[in-house]
Amino acid sequence: MADAITVLVVDDHAVVREGLRTFLQLQDGLEVVGEAGDGEEAVRQAEQLRPDVILMDLVMPRLDGVGAMQELRRRLPGSRVIVLTSFADDDRLLPAIQAGAAGYLLKNVQPQELARAVRAAHAGEALLDPAVAARLVEAIAQAPGEQPAERLTPREREVLELIGRGLSNKRIARELGVAEKTVKTHVGHVLAKLGVADRTQAALYAARTGLVGRAGR
Repeated sequence: MADAITVLVVDDHAVVREGLRTFLQLQDGLEVVGEAGDGEEAVRQAEQLRPDVILMDLVMPRLDGVGAMQELRRRLPGSRVIVLTSFADDDRLLPAIQAGAAGYLLKNVQPQELARAVRAAHAGEALLDPAVAARLVEAIAQAPGEQPAERLTPREREVLELIGRGLSNKRIARELGVAEKTVKTHVGHVLAKLGVADRTQAALYAARTGLVGRAGR
């Protein structure tokens, strides 16, 4: 599968890795190229295999998932990491998002939703478990000292609103009547001005500041 989305599976339980590998290999356009049992091995495998998407457990020996993501963000910024864990508490959730997670799913996720998350991450989008998203918005709403994005242009604010509604670059381009390449440029400016790492954090900012509600009216 020359054009398949390549996936690295990282979990300290062999039975979980085997189950994920078996399921993902049955999905059209997905290819599991490797697996790792801890964060250090994940970084080594990722550097060797250069996967498009990494499914990352958080609680692992030697180097945990957040530590691995921080290292991967420095070494392989092109790889997208989806957290797949049993935990949604703030002590793990917030550091994972700050480390650049492109998605955060709980291990009770439906299999097809997991496959959709892999494809979404590869496309530059992000999926959060609904319970995780609600908890994250609540936590960010409680964070002190955040200032509104006053430096955004009117067009960048429109793009941020649509990111907050979960639209892809292609759909934003249709919505605004501009080229997808133009949208990508605007998204880059929005992320830089907000000081956030990715679309997930930008979407959460939009939700916290009420931009999503205004976009839907």
